[in-house]
Amino acid sequence: MSESQQTMLTSLKNVQRIQTELWTSYWQQYSDFGDWQFWVLAALFVLPLIVLFFAIDKRKALLLGFYGYNVHVFFTYVDAIGANMIKWFYPYKIFPILASSVSLDVSLVPVTYMFVYQFTLNHSKNYYLFMLLLSAIFAFVFKPLLVAIGLFELSSGTNYFSLFIGYVLVGLIAKWITNLFVYFEKKAHQRSND
Repeated sequence: MSESQQTMLTSLKNVQRIQTELWTSYWQQYSDFGDWQFWVLAALFVLPLIVLFFAIDKRKALLLGFYGYNVHVFFTYVDAIGANMIKWFYPYKIFPILASSVSLDVSLVPVTYMFVYQFTLNHSKNYYLFMLLLSAIFAFVFKPLLVAIGLFELSSGTNYFSLFIGYVLVGLIAKWITNLFVYFEKKAHQRSND
């Protein structure tokens, strides 16, 4: 490693260390267990997982879980990129060192998408139509509500339509990847039965 590269890397590490210390200090002063915002975020994290435990179609749990995991992964990527680029911002967090919102990335959004997917499977409904509707609700109803109560901020020219596009892309990618793996599984079963 060159000296200039090492110098720059050392600077980046120092900035990251300072940022972590600042977030921890901020969290302790404004976002910890004594603040209502923490408890709202905790509820958005815990309650969807409890509902999922009781309401998931256990016959399709692996398929739904795989799909939900895809939503979780890709929504986490989109959310982390947007937060790191300061396209949006979460002033309150459950964990101070994460740039994105664990409550949304890990629980609320994936679980809600899973229930929509489960509904469309069990009732032979059009996934894409219901996914678009859910994306619109998240982007044009839920996020403005979070903004109104101070749990989310938009910046850098980002608007609710761009959030909607992000939700739609996550829903499409999760479905297409799930479809691809279902296809692989069906092909393997067909070959083994021939």
